Amino acid sequence: MVVSGRKGKKRQVWTVTNGFESTPYCGPFTTAEALLSTWNLDPWLIAMITLSFGALLLHRSKVGFSSGKDSALAIAFVGVIVAFVSPLCAATVALFSARAVHHLVLVSVVAPALAVALPWRALSAPLALAATTAALVLWHVPAVYDAAWSSVGIYWGMQVVTLLPAWLFWSSILHPRQSGEDLLAHALGVGGLAASMGFIGAVLTFAPTGLYPQHLIGSEAFGLTLLADQQLAGLIMWVPGFLPLAGLALWMVRRGWKQGFAA
Repeated sequence: MVVSGRKGKKRQVWTVTNGFESTPYCGPFTTAEALLSTWNLDPWLIAMITLSFGALLLHRSKVGFSSGKDSALAIAFVGVIVAFVSPLCAATVALFSARAVHHLVLVSVVAPALAVALPWRALSAPLALAATTAALVLWHVPAVYDAAWSSVGIYWGMQVVTLLPAWLFWSSILHPRQSGEDLLAHALGVGGLAASMGFIGAVLTFAPTGLYPQHLIGSEAFGLTLLADQQLAGLIMWVPGFLPLAGLALWMVRRGWKQGFAA
């Protein structure tokens, strides 16, 4: 059951699933037929995206524009729009598998694009990897997921603690000038992130029951069982999540090995 209303300027949405109330940020639940026309035009969100990327563009103007880095910044901007403004945001209320896509957009598209456009090396790659992995694992702990579902503040806190360390991680990994030893070490880091994706995917795929009852109504509306939606999320973490990272790690090993011999 979904009921929505307004109180002043703040929209309140109640989604009752399996007997408990929750307030997902991207709610209310949207049917499959209406999904493609459901865009999140939250004025606070639009303002924050505009201010954030405006500040990044201002910084780019001070350090000098370059086609490659500016293209990367554009990719990051589009990725943020896809994650939080496009119908993908509404889809994450209905389907846990859409939430998996959302995570991959942030970690595997937005974060590396930001790292290319504006490298941020405040942490070493191992520490940034540990923080990114911890954030991804936390997202999939049912109690934490329920807290992020029920609280807008926790929801955005989890987005921040997922994106920022991933940005730091990719800033080290995608450094344009790396020795053969650096490439081999960073290949281990990428392999570690791939392993994290694979581990989460395995848990989601082989869990005997659905872990996220918040998506019971949504998954059934889209023709899936709760468990099937969760298993689809696991496959997403495996195939578009694990495999490209594993391929990148192997490429880095090969390049680092060649540079080592050349030296």
